Amino acid sequence: MGLFKKIGDALKKTREALARKFDSLFSHGELTDDFFEDLTDILVSSDVGFEASEKIVDELRIYARKNKIRKADDVKQALKTIIKEMLDELESTKFNYPAVITIIGVNGVGKTTSIGKLTNYFKKNKKEVTLVAGDTFRAAASAQLTEWANRNKVRIVKHSEGADAAAVVYDGISSAKAKNTDVLIIDTAGRLHTKVNLMEELRKIDKIITREYENANRYNLIVLDATTGQNALSQIEHFNEYMHIDGIILTKLDGTAKGGVVITIADKLNLPVVFVGTGETIDDLEEFNSQEFVNNLF
Repeated sequence: MGLFKKIGDALKKTREALARKFDSLFSHGELTDDFFEDLTDILVSSDVGFEASEKIVDELRIYARKNKIRKADDVKQALKTIIKEMLDELESTKFNYPAVITIIGVNGVGKTTSIGKLTNYFKKNKKEVTLVAGDTFRAAASAQLTEWANRNKVRIVKHSEGADAAAVVYDGISSAKAKNTDVLIIDTAGRLHTKVNLMEELRKIDKIITREYENANRYNLIVLDATTGQNALSQIEHFNEYMHIDGIILTKLDGTAKGGVVITIADKLNLPVVFVGTGETIDDLEEFNSQEFVNNLF
């Protein structure tokens, strides 16, 4: 399946929800204050967020005035351009090697599955990958990651359940350096911000990586469930207090009509979406592309 179709399918629910509202709105004819207010409401209802929606609509008003646009259906392309430019303001993530990718996030967002897909992504790009089972807190977490390691035919560094996660990371770094591994992907325990001990464990892991692998290129990626919508923002803010977040892996985009949260994240937190989960199979993880996202959103 082509990339464009995968992104299109993942955004189907969001696009259909928007389409019904847009069809009615853009058939109004003349541009009026009511048109812009209704457009703001539509964007907010798709989880774009109030501040980002207002910013988009304000720019649209200026554009329409400057270009003497009076018909509602003529502003659709301008709307797409404005949103794309908002997303493009963020610097895209380019991986340099050796790379250490730390995966964080709350329970249930699809963290382990995302690691499996991410491993497959790098393998397809001819990179040697090692996994680190840093989630020693949850029962069976190491076993699940081992399954993905076996499926992708990559090495995994793990300790027994309940072991010190930072010690596992230390051993993973030693192994990666000895084997000249291109990509070291570190799993961490799924946690809530209320579990202070687990959040502090993140800080400890961060220090170990900084100290033991100075020449590595660091990427801390948070996995977010697109169906949670605006709640994703608070997750990012809490995790960022303990480990600097560089980008986002957005999962379950195909299961929600709240795809507009991508725009909110970009506008409010200045964080790029690096990968998007587009389905259930091992190949269903795509690099985020703003042009394809916007084209498929409308």
